Amino acid sequence: MHDIWQDLANAIIIQAAKDYRRALHTLKKYPSHGKAQRVKTEVEQFFRSDWYADLSRVDGEVLLRRLKAEV
Repeated sequence: MHDIWQDLANAIIIQAAKDYRRALHTLKKYPSHGKAQRVKTEVEQFFRSDWYADLSRVDGEVLLRRLKAEV
């Protein structure tokens, strides 16, 4: 049963990372894009949250830096 919950946690984190990358790419082209700005802010808040810390042992700030470096 534990594997199911870990798979769900991983899927949530993977989706957040995809959303963040997409938002950063959009903001590169359109810096004032409202939806992309909101997504970026929400994902940053998620990776800094207690909920994220419950889902993963990976430091959220480190993950954010790596995602920004990719874009």
